[in-house]
Amino acid sequence: MSQSAGLYLVDEIMLVAIDEDINDSDIVDLQDRLAQRVHDTGARGIVIDVSALEIVDTFVGRIIAQLAGIGTLLDSPTYLVGMRPAVAMTLVELGMTLPTVRTARNLQHALERLRATQ
Repeated sequence: MSQSAGLYLVDEIMLVAIDEDINDSDIVDLQDRLAQRVHDTGARGIVIDVSALEIVDTFVGRIIAQLAGIGTLLDSPTYLVGMRPAVAMTLVELGMTLPTVRTARNLQHALERLRATQ
């Protein structure tokens, strides 16, 4: 099991904390664990914190989009928080604007938005 990403259920919202040392196999494992935990717990929202990531590539960008897609399919709105400016610029330079991924300034902002829709 991956030690590079934590899953925590707080007030029916699944928090996903991605560590800086996450590798490709950890990310694939995270997808499986997230889908199962959201299903098992009935999480009403997902917040993915990427503040620990200093660099990203197209694979990580695709996985972020897929994690959000998992949330959508499981009726669990997903927010991405903690995006560093350099990471955002890299994703745009790679042509990955992630138009379907919701973002929030920080964890508190994402939680406020999720609670407002419940």
